[in-house]
Amino acid sequence: MRLIIAGGGTGGHLFPGIAVAEEFLARDPYNQVLFVGTVNGIEARVVPAAGYGLELISAAGIRGKGLVSQAQGALMMVKGFWQSRRIIKNFRPDMVLGVGGYASLPMLMAARQMEVPCFIHEQNAIPGKTNRLLSRMATLVFVTVAESVAYFGGVQTLLTGNPLRRQILNNQGHGLQDAGPAKDVDGQRTPDNGQRFHLLVFGGSQGARAINNAMTEALPFLKQADIGIAITHQTGAKEADQVSQRYQQQGVPATVTAFIDDMAAAYRQADLVICRAGATTIAELTACAKAALFIPFPHAVDDHQRLNAEALVKNGAGFMLLERDLSGVVLSETIIRLAADRALLQKTGELAFGMARPDAAKIIVDAMTGLENRRSAHPAN
Repeated sequence: MRLIIAGGGTGGHLFPGIAVAEEFLARDPYNQVLFVGTVNGIEARVVPAAGYGLELISAAGIRGKGLVSQAQGALMMVKGFWQSRRIIKNFRPDMVLGVGGYASLPMLMAARQMEVPCFIHEQNAIPGKTNRLLSRMATLVFVTVAESVAYFGGVQTLLTGNPLRRQILNNQGHGLQDAGPAKDVDGQRTPDNGQRFHLLVFGGSQGARAINNAMTEALPFLKQADIGIAITHQTGAKEADQVSQRYQQQGVPATVTAFIDDMAAAYRQADLVICRAGATTIAELTACAKAALFIPFPHAVDDHQRLNAEALVKNGAGFMLLERDLSGVVLSETIIRLAADRALLQKTGELAFGMARPDAAKIIVDAMTGLENRRSAHPAN
């Protein structure tokens, strides 16, 4: 079988697609996967590095843009539609899965017109307008949380959870175990015999300026508290050098990097994670049984990140600090308080693990291939 996975732009869209690709290829050595994305998305770098084929098409967003930008975006989508038709003609997929991001729209529209079965995976509780539109063309819509179903108005849906990459699944439940001496992201043992408090900070695949600023503003207070802290901080490409300099100036031990390729190792060493609250991040943290302090992105569509975080917080499975309340002082006080209560962090991780859905990729591939097998066995007259 051949599968096209369309979309990306951010890790939150792309990584579930990679998880599905891993599961799909594991089923049969003759299966093939092709990713379709845009040149400006994270997929342009991550997909080839992961060893998958990638085709780039023209696509852009139009929501919230001015008239000129909307017109330009519409023209790009039309161009992307014809590029998608060419890709489908050449690759001859048995099915197409849209995972969100600009490339999903023209590819799924082309697939629908060419009578290729289409599927959608929606990561968030409140679907965006694009996925609501595309759902009318889809054979089946996969949803991460049950709350999404109401927004698809009678379209057939299947509750799956958010697919996780193998590197995360292999780390499943790690926070429930005694991990032994801590390790740095590169896998080497640290010289502290596991006594330091390890903090993992990231704002998504592209970083988050508000989190970067608050974290560096918190450094003097953390240093003064002397809690034996070691930090791994993913900054995003634009601010890596600047944030690294601030850590050096304060003399706080830290691994500062633009992007973490091996998130499993980063999660494995962390005692506490400070992060946004995107659906993929939530899925990874719960699977790894990690306590997290969520700082939801306040401008997310329909405020879905706050809703994501609240679902965990109300079950004692996480902590939340709204960006409007974020400052170096508040963040440092929160870190110091949580670092002093390892039992609370352990319990929080256990409760988070209870909300994990590690079999999402399997459910999705089962559904897609099952429908395709039935379609092949009973071709249209």
